[in-house]
Amino acid sequence: MAEQAALRDARVGVLDVCTAAVAALPVGGAGMSAMSRDRASHPLCSTDSVSQHLEELQLTLGEGPCVDAYALGSTILCPDLLAGELQRHWTVFADAALEAGARAVFAFPLQIGAISPGVLDLYSSSSVELDAEEVADAMAFADAAALLLLDTRISETGVPFDTAPGTGRPDAAPFDDLGGYRAEIDQATGILMVQLGVGFEEAFIRLRAHAYARGTRLSVVAADVVAHRLRLPPDTAPSDIRPPETRPPDEES
Repeated sequence: MAEQAALRDARVGVLDVCTAAVAALPVGGAGMSAMSRDRASHPLCSTDSVSQHLEELQLTLGEGPCVDAYALGSTILCPDLLAGELQRHWTVFADAALEAGARAVFAFPLQIGAISPGVLDLYSSSSVELDAEEVADAMAFADAAALLLLDTRISETGVPFDTAPGTGRPDAAPFDDLGGYRAEIDQATGILMVQLGVGFEEAFIRLRAHAYARGTRLSVVAADVVAHRLRLPPDTAPSDIRPPETRPPDEES
């Protein structure tokens, strides 16, 4: 990770964790998203266009290994998205991910005790299984990312995640790879809360649903809302595209 940061002439960040994970494991790309139960989730970084698309896809659809890994607090391993149980479990994401160029996906929650700021996602363009040693290595990369995010939060604000408003979200993290649209997604959600007279969760669902219905990236829709180019009518029922409460694929009968 230090070598990757040196190549960027920057301090070690989560992008370096993703890049190092790709170099060490039999995967084609990696991405990371900041996740929260009470604030808008958003991509942090990605190593290529496919992983970037997968991160946005999962947050827009509200389903996928990243979402399940965060909700369950456990690793989600999917060696082949063509498997029937995965097609049924992620009715929209599985086909969309295959179309994007991913055949296998793996999600590792970033977790330190009760603190969980996000998820590390890995993908492969072909069907592949990670052995026990490779899974352990991936979990080590996830732990490193969690420590980096926590350290940045404390060094920049003096306040750790678990005592800060919006627990689990690196609001003040200065990483270049946090993504410029991070603030726009939050701002757009807040605007919709006021415009529609709804709570945070429903406002974020409507933002995601609008992006999904039009086949547009969540970041693009958020930018349109912030720039007042888009206004959702208050009488439009939200399309709740969150996945049902189900067990992870490897536990389903």
